[in-house]
Parts: sequence; C-alpha cells; structure tokens
Amino acid sequence: MRNRLTAVVALTAMLGLTACGGDSAESDGPVTLRMTTWSANEAHLKLFNEIAAEYTAANPDVAGITFDPIPFESYTTTLTTQIAGGNPPDLAWVLENSAPDFVTSGALVPLDDTLKGTEGYGFDELAPAATKLWQADGKLYAYPFSTSPFGVFVNTDLVKASGAQSPAELIAARQWTWQNALTTAKAVQAETGKAGLVVRDFDYKGWDFLSTVWTGWGAQAWSEDGRTCGFNSAEMVEAMTALHRGIFVDKALPGPGTTADFFAGDAGMTITQISRASLLEGQKFGWDLVPLPAGPKGEYAVIGQGGMGVLKQGRNAEAAADFLAYLTNPANSAKLAQFFPPPRASLLTADTLAKTNPLLSPEQLQQVVIDGIAEGVVKPSHTGQAALNQAVRAALDPLWRPDADVRGVLDGVCTAINPLLAK
Repeated sequence: MRNRLTAVVALTAMLGLTACGGDSAESDGPVTLRMTTWSANEAHLKLFNEIAAEYTAANPDVAGITFDPIPFESYTTTLTTQIAGGNPPDLAWVLENSAPDFVTSGALVPLDDTLKGTEGYGFDELAPAATKLWQADGKLYAYPFSTSPFGVFVNTDLVKASGAQSPAELIAARQWTWQNALTTAKAVQAETGKAGLVVRDFDYKGWDFLSTVWTGWGAQAWSEDGRTCGFNSAEMVEAMTALHRGIFVDKALPGPGTTADFFAGDAGMTITQISRASLLEGQKFGWDLVPLPAGPKGEYAVIGQGGMGVLKQGRNAEAAADFLAYLTNPANSAKLAQFFPPPRASLLTADTLAKTNPLLSPEQLQQVVIDGIAEGVVKPSHTGQAALNQAVRAALDPLWRPDADVRGVLDGVCTAINPLLAK
C-alpha cells in the first residue's frame, strides 16, 4: 500500500500532530473561528461575511468568523505550515490536488454526523460523484462546496477584430475543436497584438491546469490506480506537441515570462472556471463563455473541486463543524452557487443557477456547468501531491523551450515520478 504522505516536512509534521491525538479542547466562552481560503475576490468574501454575520447573530457562542485569504500559488504550503506550527485554522478550503493527503492523513474531522444531524440539511441529495474524492472508509472529511467545470471565456471584440471565426460560430458549425481554437488564438495574437489563449493559473508552474487541454487527447497524468505514469503515453506526447507548437511556432499562447490577464482585456480567450465570471462585471468588452474545444478523442470536460474541511487540530472543531453545516445548507448553497457550483442535485439546473448567476445565460450554464459536471473528470490528484507537484514541474521545465524534445522531456517526467507513484 502506498504511503499516505510523502516526506514533505509540513505534511509529515501535520500527520505527526494528528497521530498524537492532540485534539484541542473547545475554548471557554464565545469563540472566534478562522477559515482559510484561496480567494481574495471581494464578491466571494462579501458573501461569506454576510452568511457568517447571519450565523453569529443566531449563535452567541460564536463571537465572530474571519476569512483568511492565502495566495493560490502558496496556499497548501502555507496551510500545512500553519498546521505544523501549531497555528491551524478552524476551517480550511482544500484544493482537489491535495485532497487525498488531507483526507487520509487524519488531519480533518469527519462531517457525517454533524451534517446528517442538522435539520433540513438534505445530506442525501449530495451527488456521490462530487463527494467521492473527499471520502475515506465511508466517512466524508470535507464538503465539496465547488464542483466547477472549466470553460473558455471569450473576448468577442478581440476575436472579431482578428477576422477569425468566433467559438460561437465554430460551435454552431460543429467545428469547435482544439485545432480551430488554436487557429483563432493565433489570429488574435497576429492581428491585435494581444494574447490569443491563456490557460489561467498555469503560468508554466501549475502544470495540472494543462489537464484542461490534454484530456481532449485522452491523456492522463497517471493511471486510475495512481501507479503508472501517463506522461510519456502516445496521447500525451501528441497533446503536448500540439501545445508546444501553439506556444512557440504559432504564438497562439503567451510564452514563458509573458503574462496576460483576460479579464483586463489582454487576451482573446482564457480557460478558467465560472467563479471568475464576477470579474467581468462592468467590463466594456463583449464576451462569451463556451465549453472546452473537442480534442481528437471528442468532447470532454474537466472539473476543479474545492472542499471545506474542519481541522482536527483547530481549537474549536465542534463549533467549526456546526458553522460549516450552516454555510453549506440548502439555502446558503443556493447563494454560493453564483460562484461555486454546488454538489446538490436540486440546485444543479440551469434555471436555478441562472437566478444567482445573472452574468451567465441559462444556455451557458447548461452547456458549461451542468453538462460539464455530468461528464467531466477531476483534475489530477494523488497522495503525496506536494512531492509530485515539485517533481513534475521540474521535469517539465525543459519543455518550455523552442527547441524542446517533447517525447524526451515527457520520458523524463516519468523517470522522475515513477518512484513516487510506486510508494
């Protein structure tokens, strides 16, 4: 059986703390809860604070709830450092790529009894496909508050100025493919000087965001059981070859060291999740949201998930679990759905989501969100993800050069991570 955690200092320390059984006692008197998040988006935090204020007004034993944004790039490292240093939050968002480590390490409190015991919670309507990643031994260790497919936001003004076919036109002609998407992106860059297509949050560091591309070729980072490397498969070589050409030959994607913010009008298209739609409020350029292009293996969808968990080492685990049940009850899930597609079957309809997503049409919500959740695969995750992240990123670095040997680099990735997959 694979080791549950790798020898990454922060995660190892976290496991050591939880293994010692050091559950902190509840504080005397009213408590203040702290929850870490990876979003500093003002609209997100405003909604969280409104829900928290409603909760504290009805629960005098909780004096306040603070939300502690941590930059996405260093989120898991910072969180595990806090835990290892004896300063854990009471609640935390958990990224899907670190879910296996958090769920199996004993760091989180099981939520089943609290959620099932909350009147009107509707635990049974949580979609099994959404909760699977957050379960171990029949227990739910984090609530999958966001099950969000990736889509393509389009600056329709830039695409029109380039003279290229728009994604909407290509979809209507049943020709929305990666080949045509890269052709449109190439035209945007050549004719407007703006970036063609940006895979948001990738920035030549977050390699797992490229799963939004390579899945269209039928490629995967590793096998379903997590033991076999998939980076040097024929499908992955073909996908990465197309991506490499798009970057260095066609200039369809910005190269290393170049940044372009779609939401500031600097790119023709970007791949990201609907939680970013709030950034478009008040924008002066025309835009659209469409599904990911079809790859050689046909249409597909990729999902990013976020879980909310209660830290066992937190000082106020019982109060934190009660607040999590309130934050994620049906009424508040409906409010959160404007940013974070919920795992509740009753809320996953185009009409329901449209009520809290005024920037998106029911058609966009159906095609990108609802159909994506039904058909999508989750971004890569594995036990020991911190070590795997470092190994894959380092091994992929030689790929981001114009003269890279794509197959050779991908063979090198497998050489680097095979020992980790075998643990």
